[in-house]
Amino acid sequence: MQQCIVVADDLTGANATGVLLKKMNFNTFTVLNNERLELTTLADCDCLMYPTSSRGVSSEIAYNRVFNVTKLFKDQNIRVYAKRIDSTLRGNLGSETDAILDVLGEDYIAISAPCFPESGRIVIGGYMLVNGLPLHKTEVALDPKTPVTTSEVVKVFEQQSKYPVTSIFMKDMMLGKHYLADKINELIKEGNRTIVFDCVTHEDLDLIADAVISSGIKFVSVDPGVFTATIARKIIIPSEMKTKDKILAVVGSVNPVTKNQMEELWLSQKTFNIFVKTKELIESEERRESEIVRIVNEVLKNSPRFKVSTVTGDGLMPENRINFKGYMERDNSTIDQLSDKINTAFAEITYRICKNDENFKGLYTSGGDITVAVCKKFDTAGLDLLDEVLPLAAYGKILKGEFDGLKIVTKGGMVGQNNAINKCITYLKEKLFI
Repeated sequence: MQQCIVVADDLTGANATGVLLKKMNFNTFTVLNNERLELTTLADCDCLMYPTSSRGVSSEIAYNRVFNVTKLFKDQNIRVYAKRIDSTLRGNLGSETDAILDVLGEDYIAISAPCFPESGRIVIGGYMLVNGLPLHKTEVALDPKTPVTTSEVVKVFEQQSKYPVTSIFMKDMMLGKHYLADKINELIKEGNRTIVFDCVTHEDLDLIADAVISSGIKFVSVDPGVFTATIARKIIIPSEMKTKDKILAVVGSVNPVTKNQMEELWLSQKTFNIFVKTKELIESEERRESEIVRIVNEVLKNSPRFKVSTVTGDGLMPENRINFKGYMERDNSTIDQLSDKINTAFAEITYRICKNDENFKGLYTSGGDITVAVCKKFDTAGLDLLDEVLPLAAYGKILKGEFDGLKIVTKGGMVGQNNAINKCITYLKEKLFI
């Protein structure tokens, strides 16, 4: 049953948004021929993409196409309505947004966060920049069919929309989600139907989504797809998949590179994360065991609702880093011995989770020490290396032991760009056909 409807002005945009949603475990379909569409085909569909091929037509025709499609798929079970627009604001975004609002009713508000960080599209101070250049100074201004001659996002909407449009700027976003939620409701009371947000990073999109949810409003997401995927991840539960295979990521690294990579993963994919209180692992045997049990129980309790679970050392946050000197003096031990105690605890957590839930068919480990500890605990004879996911990140399967054949991706803690762990998890999903 569909929970998300995305009306896109062209096919490639529909597919691009659909892929973002698919990465979050949503069953996603693009409709090309409505006359041949059978409802049984959509029985397992979470998110439906519908391209209207309306970017280059007149505003009246675009309005009618979007109006009719939205009316066709309007349903009380839909949790996210989205109008996918061009990442450089070309086309009939104003009239098409009006069309969706007119179908859904006066209590719906258009929330536009039209940035696409990976493509260099951002909005700051109400102006869109493309790879650092104002939009109107790029080749978009010369587009023969749908030129855009201003970089001010609100003006693009106002030129086409019959409804009041306003902006929320970065200075407001710096005050947090609760302030933004109140700001949204305040602007709605003033009569605005479309609210355009500044947005530069995925963190901004995540904040906007939280604010919209906290505001309690009924909304339509208007964006190039990334914001739609962000808010869908927060409010839609994927339908039951044919496979119950799941992935466990175990990360004990404390370097800033890993921190950025994990934050990118959490923003990009629907995951359950739990932080290990690393100090507990070396305080005493009793506290070590108690922490291991806590982590294992929480993962097993929550994992049925997630395809990806991450167990992360809290040392990822600088304020939680351990000063080993005191522990070394107390236990008359070396820093290597203390590190080994932490690594073996992470391995024990990994072992107990996989032992108690056979649906964990994929494993991601970060850092050589963690990987060695896990393989030793698993009584593994070795790894059958099968592929390179990205430089210095390997994919293979475990040989022998209790978890023979378990798929695994290993990566050094300081390897890769911010999206490296996200790529590794996505790669594992593809191999498991999740």
